[in-house]
Amino acid sequence: MTTFEELDALSSRELHDRAVKRAEHHLDVKFFWRLLSETPAAEAADGDAAQGQEEVAHWSRQVLDVLRHDDAALDARRPIYIDYLLRQSE
Repeated sequence: MTTFEELDALSSRELHDRAVKRAEHHLDVKFFWRLLSETPAAEAADGDAAQGQEEVAHWSRQVLDVLRHDDAALDARRPIYIDYLLRQSE
């Protein structure tokens, strides 16, 4: 079982890689849908409200942003990765 503390100690890139690898392996479409659904909110919480509003209006941009691997995008989705990995370790 993985703990929050263990996951929180990882970099955002490591969290992303673990979560995406697990979701791909298990064909977890719900996880990828969650990323699409929550990315605008995550970016708004990270201080980019205009970007979040634009993504809500343009779903194709959301898909591209979910696939984006820059540090700011990974940091914005960090809570999603941790939550997903904790739920899967139960």
